[in-house]
Amino acid sequence: METNDSDLLALGGNIQLAGFSVLDKSELIVVKKVVGSYARKFSDQYTGFQGLHLTLKELHKREKSEIFQVSGRVIIDGKTHAVEDDDRNLFFCIDAVMKKLETVALKG
Repeated sequence: METNDSDLLALGGNIQLAGFSVLDKSELIVVKKVVGSYARKFSDQYTGFQGLHLTLKELHKREKSEIFQVSGRVIIDGKTHAVEDDDRNLFFCIDAVMKKLETVALKG
């Protein structure tokens, strides 16, 4: 699945989601809450937090058996930290990416 500008969702001024428009409304609500919660945590923890970007791709798409790949980027003090993960459960995948971003940002 390719993403383009029309597939970009902006949450607030510093959060962008690409590729998430394929989700149904209820899944998207949960994604927004999880991502928003982590973004707030980054903002509180790092005074130089500038932005968060997540990209969703579906790998090996089969009904009820797809694998989700989520790539994440966080920008803190002008420095970009990027990670990715994949999982059959979208929410576990997003959580894993956000935790990895938190870890690399701490080291950063």
